[in-house]
Amino acid sequence: MMPAMNPGRPTPGPLVRYHRELLLLTQAAICIISVFCAFLLRFDAAIPALYRPHLRFALLVWPIAKLIVFWLGGLGQGWWRYVSLPDLIRLTVANLAASVLITLITLGVGPHGFPRSIYIIDLLVCLLLTSAMRISRRVHWELSQARGREDSEGRTLIYGAGDAGVSILREIRLNASLPYHVVGMLDDNETKHGSSFQGIKVLGSGADLETLARKHRVNTLLVAIPSATGQQMTSILQQCRDAGVAFKTIPSLSKILENVDLTAQIRDVAVEDLLGRSPVVLEHARIREKLSGSVVMVTGAAGSIGSEMCRQIAKYAPAVIVGFENSETGLFHLENEMRKEFPDVRFQPEIGSIRHSERLEEVILRHRPAMIFHAAAYKHVPMMEAHPFEAVENNVFGTYNVASAAARLGVAEFVLISSDKAVRPTNIMGATKRISEFIILSFSNTATKFVAVRFGNVLGSNGSVVPMFKQQILAGGPVTVTHPEMQRYFMTIPEASQLVLQASVMGHGGEVFVLDMGDPVKIVDLARNLILLSGLRPDEDIRIEFTGTRPGEKLYEELSHLEEGTMSTQHEKVRVFAANAILQPDMNACLAVLRQSCVARDTESLIAALKSAIPDYTPSEHVLTRVELRG
Repeated sequence: MMPAMNPGRPTPGPLVRYHRELLLLTQAAICIISVFCAFLLRFDAAIPALYRPHLRFALLVWPIAKLIVFWLGGLGQGWWRYVSLPDLIRLTVANLAASVLITLITLGVGPHGFPRSIYIIDLLVCLLLTSAMRISRRVHWELSQARGREDSEGRTLIYGAGDAGVSILREIRLNASLPYHVVGMLDDNETKHGSSFQGIKVLGSGADLETLARKHRVNTLLVAIPSATGQQMTSILQQCRDAGVAFKTIPSLSKILENVDLTAQIRDVAVEDLLGRSPVVLEHARIREKLSGSVVMVTGAAGSIGSEMCRQIAKYAPAVIVGFENSETGLFHLENEMRKEFPDVRFQPEIGSIRHSERLEEVILRHRPAMIFHAAAYKHVPMMEAHPFEAVENNVFGTYNVASAAARLGVAEFVLISSDKAVRPTNIMGATKRISEFIILSFSNTATKFVAVRFGNVLGSNGSVVPMFKQQILAGGPVTVTHPEMQRYFMTIPEASQLVLQASVMGHGGEVFVLDMGDPVKIVDLARNLILLSGLRPDEDIRIEFTGTRPGEKLYEELSHLEEGTMSTQHEKVRVFAANAILQPDMNACLAVLRQSCVARDTESLIAALKSAIPDYTPSEHVLTRVELRG
């Protein structure tokens, strides 16, 4: 039966099929030619009769000896069109070794009176020819690839003439399937202007993009600056939009190290690139020591943060990840993803609500987790302003249920994922997260190690403005921004999750950690950049409309309280509040009043209880209006 043909792969031609045989014949011919050339050069093209026996011996013995050395040195393998500097070094070493061998053989069994200069001439000629054959094959290959793309639509400039830019240039020239024909490079370092890298000239800086794009008919810019800041990426984005060229980039240095194939990592510029977040450096050994072989439970596992926590934890080979989640559909999709992406890690889905203490106890007793990451919470600020009782019942009493069960059932460690909105809260959601931190601190005298990690907004999360902006852009606008001065701290979901893991191995119990969120970002700038990334023009193609602040929103978020002194830790992106910096209320009394208010559905009593527990809590006008109307 004939084997099935793969229609996507061409049938190898005879040159490919007999590649190694052709290499052997070519190298044998070079060895023979180098012997002739050595004798001809030594005797000025007139070989005396006295030395013709020497020539016959060299023609019979030297090529065989050299081919044996070349074979042992691996020179009969590989493709010449991919030759590089390490290959040429290996070729030089092999030629030197072959010359030493033929010298020893000749001195031992060859005719007497061989001119010593012939050995040197033969070495130089053979090295020159073997190198030239390989280099010429590569040059021919690259020129043929370039000719095949010269008239294509992918006329491209590379922004960045550093290591990443040169590496991308090299890989593009070797890969005919890539839709890029590089016509030049850009770099803001003026000392590189006019220089050439692999035959491609540095034409100018980013400021020259519009002129150069028009002159060279460029339609794509590859940004090869892995260390670019958010401000730099935003500036490049605007330059590309002004020049009317498409733009792509490569990931950060940490991602490049995971995959050396840069061309496989070329992608569209994302809003995350405009933040300019530096790569997270984790203490992998400490994290692996804690998580490897352990049972880890994540509440709110199907949420944006909870699901990413599961993915990050899975990289450290835990025995089991218990995903506790109230959403059946979300948990179903997460289970399928985890089993596909991490087949060697057992993922155990458990449906349940953190408001049901009996179900929590059942799951903890069944799996006996060593660690619990508590990510389950209601997070939408305006929604919680309209549903204060549900916010308290889920965020406060749900956290108490999980923490209480962890302490009672012998869970070794508990990590609460908190929010920057807990700082000087102006909304119900922030107040409930602050109370949740109090609850964690109140359990710090138990055998379980309790810590909390506080951070700001994460791009792409369920509560982020980014998905909403993208939908509005897709619909043709307008993009709605609450206030022109509205600012927020942002980080990516993977970065936040990784730093939560980092903080978890640093705590001794009773700490509230805060993550470095960088500089705040204006929401209107974020909206404009998203419009640009969509290939459109802000205020022309897509209108930006200001709608006014929503209930409970601040113009500026804070990550630390003026009275909460923070201290540095051994990790540059993680700080910790001083142990006595957060004054705790009497938790039992506080929870009793909150519970009674929720049972009675008494908004005024609930707000008064929150205000009593958190003196710097300032209720929003929306909530105060509800209290006045009720009164």
